Amino acid sequence: MSAIAGIYHFNEEPINLPHCHNLMTALQKYPADSIQMWHSEKVFLGCHAQWITPESVGEQLPFYDFERQCTITADAIIDNREELFQRLQVKPSDQKGMTDSELILLSYYKWEEDALKFLVGDFAFVIWDERKQKLFGARDFSGSRTLYYHQNYQKFAFCTTIDPLLSLPFIEKKLNEQWLAEYLVVSGMIDAVDSSLTPYITINQIPPSHYLTIENNSVTLKRYSYLTQGDKLKLKSNEDYIEAFQGVFQEAVTSRLRTHRKVGAQLSGGLDSGAVVGFAVNKLQRESTALHTYSYIPPEDFTDFTPKYLLADERPFIKSTVGHVGGIIDHYCDFKGKDSYSEIEDFLDIMEMPYKFFENSFWLKGMFEKANEDDIGVLLNGDRGNFSISWGFPLEYYSILLKRLKWVRLYQELEQYRNNVGGSRLRKVKTIARIGFPIIDRIFPEGVPYKIPSLINPRFAEGTGVYDRFKEFGMDETGWYSNSDIFNERKKHFEDIFQWNAGNTLSAKLSLRYKLWKRDPTNDIRVIRFCLSLPESQYVQNGMDRALIRNATVNVLPDKVRLNQRYRGVQGADWVHRMLPKWEAFTDELQQMRADKKALEYLDAQAIDKALIKIKEGARPEYAPDPDYKFLMRSLIVYRFLKKFD
Repeated sequence: MSAIAGIYHFNEEPINLPHCHNLMTALQKYPADSIQMWHSEKVFLGCHAQWITPESVGEQLPFYDFERQCTITADAIIDNREELFQRLQVKPSDQKGMTDSELILLSYYKWEEDALKFLVGDFAFVIWDERKQKLFGARDFSGSRTLYYHQNYQKFAFCTTIDPLLSLPFIEKKLNEQWLAEYLVVSGMIDAVDSSLTPYITINQIPPSHYLTIENNSVTLKRYSYLTQGDKLKLKSNEDYIEAFQGVFQEAVTSRLRTHRKVGAQLSGGLDSGAVVGFAVNKLQRESTALHTYSYIPPEDFTDFTPKYLLADERPFIKSTVGHVGGIIDHYCDFKGKDSYSEIEDFLDIMEMPYKFFENSFWLKGMFEKANEDDIGVLLNGDRGNFSISWGFPLEYYSILLKRLKWVRLYQELEQYRNNVGGSRLRKVKTIARIGFPIIDRIFPEGVPYKIPSLINPRFAEGTGVYDRFKEFGMDETGWYSNSDIFNERKKHFEDIFQWNAGNTLSAKLSLRYKLWKRDPTNDIRVIRFCLSLPESQYVQNGMDRALIRNATVNVLPDKVRLNQRYRGVQGADWVHRMLPKWEAFTDELQQMRADKKALEYLDAQAIDKALIKIKEGARPEYAPDPDYKFLMRSLIVYRFLKKFD
């Protein structure tokens, strides 16, 4: 793993070495095992390396191939090494010590830009092809590693992070109002729908699934990967589907265990992280290697106010997994004294932009700190699982059966589902009918839809045309898909790459700060393609939601976890409770924000005033889910970021 950087001159002007020094000096805030540089007359490449895999230890990077006159700098771990060795006909004697960056270069020699279709893993890299006078850079399909760049008519500069680029004298630090408008409108965790934008108008990023080339002084940005739901896989039995999935998933997990340090995993009480841990231990125990797990728990003085079916403290389920799987050294982290408000400034420094997941910020960062102390090289997780391995929404699937008039099958499923989760069958039929036939909701609406207040000043929104921009993506004024069902949302999740940027930006930058690599087998492109090929009946069957992963983890996970359909973990429910000692400072700063005319050019003053009335009633931990409380925290984070432009 590395932070990479470089400068390219469009004209014949020689590289300015002090500029190169600026880039590399700015990266020294991150720990490094090696810092190396390479340059020619008009190209500079640098690497601030952190050694994660055995092959990366002592690696020369940037690496210059004298024979083919190509140089690569890379932030990459490639997971399908064996497959590539076969395709590229690499001699067995050369395979063991071959670095991932060399493997990327060999792939480029054989397939050029099409090499990206054969690489599986997390990567961002740049290659300078001296013979062709071509610069070629890319990010993996989901953008697991970040790669930012600036271009003007004379120069092109790139870097893993933003701040080093701002250290260059020819790059102006100026707010990108289009990015900010999109960020403020989107009610979910997405930052912007245009994945090439950043908060700085002078800096862009290579989007996920894209590559960039510079040839004949012409810059081209092109998408190379599309994840779509194509032909469905047809196997003879459930057992065949389960066996096929287990093979693909075990390969994805195993390939992510490659490190010369210890292996860790984030573990909740649910299925996704539990499955990752179970399959990881299946491999590690053969090597007599323990897996470290890190689980978040609320502080001792927190009283869980959530409904009975939600669990703020998932320890009973986590410990059940740990005991059943074995081979685990488990860590339970309550991060006493930590809170979302106190972390704002440090998190803005890490992210280099505003963020929306403040409820979990302190423990997300804290787990990396703890894992770093334990010399973890790879930290596994199951973040993408909800859309891949543990997909399966029963009521939505039953609405399909209803529309297809599969009455007997629907009745059987509803009986089994009621036995699993409880409740009235008749009430579920009404819900299914509303899902299957949306016109019912339009004619006979039920209740008031939940709505998070918009952060954006209406005048600012109008001036940027952000709502018209969203319409191009089929989105409404909340920044979400219009008239969409859960199946279309899954389809769009993998087609519209902007959904991946925010989460992967967090993972990449936390990894860089704490010198370890967060890795997600549920986000493996081989696993995703397999899951997208499955018929919906593999995800919901016999009254079970998320049926694929439940069936595939028999003997891997305890039935208490594997068959649980009644309880769900909820992390971050204690964020208001943790902030009680800081509440006065929090409310004082909110008043400063309300009086800041510059900030209110972007933020909605009327919405702030309305929310402040509720805040003045006093802090209560059970207000943690309140949209007005969340609105004010999000606004404050943006306010802090905007002050950096003063």
